[in-house]
Amino acid sequence: MTTTCEIPTTTDRVLTGQFGRLLVMAFGSGLSMYLLTSVVPLYLAANGSGGIGAGLSTGAMMLSAVGVELLVPRMLARWGYQVVLGLGLILLGAPSLVLLATASLPVVLTVCIVRGAGLAILVVGAVALVAEITPAHRRGEALGVYGVAVGVPAVIGLPLGVYLTNVIGFGALFVLAAFTSLAGLVTLVGLPARVSTEEQHVNVLGGVRRSGLLMPTFVFAAVTVAAGISVTFLPLAVAGDKHSLIATALLLQAAAAPGARWLAGRYGDRVGPAKLLAPALILAALGAGSLVLIGNGLVILLGSALFGLGFGAAQNLTLTMMYNRVPKARYGQVSALWNLAYDGGWGMGAIVFGLMVSGVGFAGGFAITAAVVAVAVVPAVRAYGA
Repeated sequence: MTTTCEIPTTTDRVLTGQFGRLLVMAFGSGLSMYLLTSVVPLYLAANGSGGIGAGLSTGAMMLSAVGVELLVPRMLARWGYQVVLGLGLILLGAPSLVLLATASLPVVLTVCIVRGAGLAILVVGAVALVAEITPAHRRGEALGVYGVAVGVPAVIGLPLGVYLTNVIGFGALFVLAAFTSLAGLVTLVGLPARVSTEEQHVNVLGGVRRSGLLMPTFVFAAVTVAAGISVTFLPLAVAGDKHSLIATALLLQAAAAPGARWLAGRYGDRVGPAKLLAPALILAALGAGSLVLIGNGLVILLGSALFGLGFGAAQNLTLTMMYNRVPKARYGQVSALWNLAYDGGWGMGAIVFGLMVSGVGFAGGFAITAAVVAVAVVPAVRAYGA
């Protein structure tokens, strides 16, 4: 007798055609972002804007993302994945070409704001789509695979962008960043056009405390504060003749994160993500604290690797915890909230660090950053015992 279970199905598969197209899009847009993450601060510094300009550029992009992320669930419910993700790719890529014409701080900040809006659309939409098109019992693993797809561009883009400034110049990098995002438009064909009928919860901040989303949100924000500071200010904290050291440090940090994100998802599905969160935060705090010894190249490299491991694991663990605590109708809310923590922590950390570094110095600023991450270990330990 034929039953429904004999019909070929993809419900237990992680890597489907739709997921594959989503991963390609995420890779290209991620590369567009990371190629310029450390380059725009260098571009501003080379044109006289200094550390404050560098902090504002990162902060403007990320805080713009925070504002738009509040709107993305509603946009997805109204226009669907294809239209909204396409808009995100255009906003992230096209404005990079404006930087070919000027290094004026107001113009650069405007470009960063527009790119931040595109980034917000892409990350919220993509993460919500991952949860929708992959099986629930393998969600941690699926998010880990997605984490690799968005992490590999950081492995390539962060160090390559810094390195290529002395090889092909800023202008060619701006063109490359635009292309890698806009090329993703072709991958949208075949992705779901509409959000599932169950996905209707569009109030991002509604019911956060009651649903247990508050703790993982704030814990993750603490880690992203350190991430935004390291990629923005590490190139400025080390002497200009040591760009190869910084490129290597950024490479180690970016390379460690995707693998840790995937492993955290794979084992978190088995033992529960809460049990792995505190160790991940401890690794991140140790890595951030190592930057206090800014004159020691070996310590910088080791610390960058440790931070990458902790940061990558924390990305998966906090997101999986949040998805596990809500019904499918709130996946869009979780995606937006998690990305708010990501971009808000990244942006605010860069702005505050840029304002205080003249008073406390780079070493003092990195010490404060490590303390912020260390404090987040406390609620993570409580979650382990809960």
